[in-house]
Amino acid sequence: MSSDSNGPPRSTLILGGTRSGKSSFAQRLAEENAGGLIYLATAEAFDAEMTDRINRHREDRGPNWQTVEENIDITNIILEKSSPGTTILVDCLTIWLSNLMLAEVDIENELNKLIGILDDIQGPVIFVSNEVGSGVVPQSPLGRQFRDEAGWMNQRIAASATEVALITAGLPIWLKGRETGTAL
Repeated sequence: MSSDSNGPPRSTLILGGTRSGKSSFAQRLAEENAGGLIYLATAEAFDAEMTDRINRHREDRGPNWQTVEENIDITNIILEKSSPGTTILVDCLTIWLSNLMLAEVDIENELNKLIGILDDIQGPVIFVSNEVGSGVVPQSPLGRQFRDEAGWMNQRIAASATEVALITAGLPIWLKGRETGTAL
């Protein structure tokens, strides 16, 4: 995956733990690009806490963003909405993965479809994903399966992305595509 010589990177993966600042960093990165801004939300509000989170994210983004909600078929939304001069921010891949698991959708097939379009997109896409493998080992088999699937997903997206950054305590470390090992 490459960036256009005069434009932003084609695909960027932003990784980080819970409350690491990854979403706000990804938003700032997207807003650096000229043109339209699309926020592809993968979460659904099943309870009051998640509703509050979603509303807080909407308020943080402001009126310059178009929000598209899709919890399973993000590949087709990216293809449909991708255009030169428009940045798509997908937040987040780990919630998408959880949605796929709960819906008993073929994860490998969906991931292959997503990775398969990265060369065909017309504008930059920024993916946000949780780095879940650095925490405690989950007690349940489903929790361990999710942790493993998330790690494999992040590896595959990182291998295909133009840029990859790890966010810790609100600070980015570039792992791929920029001067690696440095903060912004």
